[in-house]
Amino acid sequence: MTANASSLSATARLELDLIGAGRLPPLPVAWFAGRDRDLLAPLRFLAPGETLDASAPRVDRTALAAALATANAGYGHPRAAELAARLADPATRVVVTGQQPGVYGGPLLTLTKLAAAVRHAEALEAAGQPAVAVFWVATADHDWQEATRVAVRPRDGLRAFDLGPDPAPLRPLGLRTLGPTMASLESQVDDAFGIELAGERLEPARRFYRPEAGFGDAFCGFVTALLGARAPLMLDATLPELKRLQRPWFERLVDRRRELDANFARRDAAIESRGYPLQVRPQPGTSPLFLLAGGERRRIAWHGDDAYTLRGGDETPRPLGELLQVIAEEPERVSAGVLARPAIQDAVLGTSLLVMGPAEMSYLAQAGAAYEELGLEPPAAVLRPQVLVLEKRQRAHLDELGVTLAEILDRPVDEIVAERLGRDVVTPVKTDVLARFDALRGELEAIEEQLVRPWEKTRENLERSLDQLASKATAAVARRHEVWQRRLEQVREQCLPDGHLQERHLSVVHYLGRYGASFVDALWTQMDLDPRRLQALELEPGGAP
Repeated sequence: MTANASSLSATARLELDLIGAGRLPPLPVAWFAGRDRDLLAPLRFLAPGETLDASAPRVDRTALAAALATANAGYGHPRAAELAARLADPATRVVVTGQQPGVYGGPLLTLTKLAAAVRHAEALEAAGQPAVAVFWVATADHDWQEATRVAVRPRDGLRAFDLGPDPAPLRPLGLRTLGPTMASLESQVDDAFGIELAGERLEPARRFYRPEAGFGDAFCGFVTALLGARAPLMLDATLPELKRLQRPWFERLVDRRRELDANFARRDAAIESRGYPLQVRPQPGTSPLFLLAGGERRRIAWHGDDAYTLRGGDETPRPLGELLQVIAEEPERVSAGVLARPAIQDAVLGTSLLVMGPAEMSYLAQAGAAYEELGLEPPAAVLRPQVLVLEKRQRAHLDELGVTLAEILDRPVDEIVAERLGRDVVTPVKTDVLARFDALRGELEAIEEQLVRPWEKTRENLERSLDQLASKATAAVARRHEVWQRRLEQVREQCLPDGHLQERHLSVVHYLGRYGASFVDALWTQMDLDPRRLQALELEPGGAP
């Protein structure tokens, strides 16, 4: 299996070289070039064309697989039992990615990561290596604003909605229901697309996103309904069986807190010494673990040699033994932060391949400390592909003027149009014609002086006719300029809604409402897994629901 399993469309791709355009963080760019990969150790960076050649880590996943079979059957997954049985087999390679459970599926990048993980697993299977994809639903997160934002772009322009102010800051999403404002958000999205259209295409979203539903259950059910048999195993980070399996790893991070802190510091210094920025700000003396106290998720900080406090809450020092007791008896109260979550996740799953976003890939160099302190056999890491969706008529507009994806993303539209169409096509010709005609006067006068008068009259008429033609041409150019200005501005807004890359701004439900289920098919039939290019997937509005 390589990191470049592809499905090429029949027509030439519209794409952007992300490295050449400076749209990838410095560390992944260096790793693609084969530089400074030691900063990622013990993990391995997998670039296009490189193979995943290590054997699958031997991890007992029997209990977790049984729990996931039950949970995924509850989400309506048609292959829950089959995929769970595959996960239980210690020889199976596990491909993992994840994201927090955004309302209505979150931004498009969530589905892109999910589809990429499944397709990497499919490529392993095709190469004769048993594999299964798992999506880590980060329900321990508490970023309410990000998780509840829904942006769509129906015909009347970009519209964004949310569930209102955060009613319980720092409370994990996995412990919340969507709440009564979900009904209002649903109504707003329905209105944006039109009730009749929304009723047909948005039924999967409406079915699961109910006010009484939890964030995790709604997300898992919606994604499963959207992907059907293609869906990975959905793993809710608050699953009780998962929490029990994480206990020894939580304990080890506490036991090795001093070594881990020193390891983080060494890694941070090494990264900065080579001129790379740190993706995650160092917090010396703190743990990469969080504790749920009073309904709030608080970071654990160390106090002396045998005590801990909770950042931002009750900072009274407590005995370290009390924390270890909580881990032993109430592991559901403990969760890993960004620098420990990949290692804890991979310790339980025995991950072979991590599918990461650009920012995630950057902080993975810092997170490598947790893999070392836990003594794990680390996975390889591959960057996820990046996509945007264009409609076929919009692609045709770009092709007609020869506009590249780089230009529509980075250059002013009026500059592109002026360059392609020109502002005045007649004046240069007029100047040349009159100059040549003026040179004729001397020759005519030499033949016969009486020819000067008709020459003058002819020149006057010629100049007047050229001016009239120039006026009409200028008006026509202005009309064409206006048409193309509007067309390209619409394409640009499609690619960069509100100035942001489409996959980070528009929600999954936008694509469902605009294109129906055909947009999911495009992630399998059009998306290349090569993460070095931003790819335009081409769709038609009104795809089958």
